[in-house]
Amino acid sequence: MMNFRIKSFEEYQSTYRRSVEDPEGFWNEIAGEYHWFAPWQKTLEWEFDTPSVKWFLGGKTNITYNCLDRHLESHAGKTAIIWEPNDPDEAPLRLTYRELYEQVCRFANVLKRNGIQKGDRVAIYMPMIPELAIAVLACARIGAVHSVVFAGFSASALADRIKDAQAVAVITSDGMKRGAKEMPVKAVVDEAIAMGCDSVKRVIVANRLGQEVNMQEGRDVWLHEELKQVSDECPAVPMDSEDMLFILYTSGSTGKPKGVVHTVGGYMVYAGYTFLNVFQYKEGEVYWCTADIGWITGHTYLVYGPLLNGATTLMFEGVPTYPDAGRFWQVVDKHQVNILLHSAHGYSRAYVCRLGLCAPLFA
Repeated sequence: MMNFRIKSFEEYQSTYRRSVEDPEGFWNEIAGEYHWFAPWQKTLEWEFDTPSVKWFLGGKTNITYNCLDRHLESHAGKTAIIWEPNDPDEAPLRLTYRELYEQVCRFANVLKRNGIQKGDRVAIYMPMIPELAIAVLACARIGAVHSVVFAGFSASALADRIKDAQAVAVITSDGMKRGAKEMPVKAVVDEAIAMGCDSVKRVIVANRLGQEVNMQEGRDVWLHEELKQVSDECPAVPMDSEDMLFILYTSGSTGKPKGVVHTVGGYMVYAGYTFLNVFQYKEGEVYWCTADIGWITGHTYLVYGPLLNGATTLMFEGVPTYPDAGRFWQVVDKHQVNILLHSAHGYSRAYVCRLGLCAPLFA
């Protein structure tokens, strides 16, 4: 992919012209950088009246193979994910590409062990812990359709999304840390399922806080117990380019939340290419996207885009004002972050903090 990095404005102009004048040839070359189990017969088929847009028709691939497997020969020991916990006194976690591959395979085997298969929809309602990213990748590895719901949403909002997607399983945690607070998560899932989510047959619970939670016999299982029963090898399932990869719901601020479907091939190629060129990532750098994985920015520019490029991506559990307003920059310094993706409003607040002027703002 590094061959497709745009290095100057002149190169950008010529690349843009090529993409407009010969879109099929342009995207063919980029897609060819990825692993495909079977080649595509047609690059693009579209008409905007329906509308319908399809990419790489007939091609078979798996996005996790391209995020993980293809990096193992050259980058197995490189850090894939750095996780910075909410509490600065808690040790951070680093996962190499080999370790992430093994954890994703084990989680994928847990899903299969619990009856989840290709095409099943899986709701994920978790805080920003490593298991969230691993769960997303594990679903994609076996062809299950993940639907991440931001863990700050209410039980009714979660229930609406579970019912609309007809999710057969929910992946969650016992609770979560946010600033100085410990907050329930599993209890919210229980409340949501009780609102008529009859499609849910399994709830898989990660142990983040060691809280006692209600575990319904025959439905709920602890992730750490399930992981003891499985191996760390799970072949990536070949997926048609137009198979569903994930459903992500709109916020609902303008009406009923709408499930937006992203398919495997087109999303994979676009996520990888835009990450490389928007952020100009170079080998050895540390990249931090502050978005929650519950939003599309987190999907594309915290998980999939960086891993498709063999990058090191940082994942932060907490909030930038805990335990004090300088935490944001402490994380940057601690992990030697080279590239930072944050909101414009967040940048302005963080800059004021850097000047030591922000204590009243965050009191």
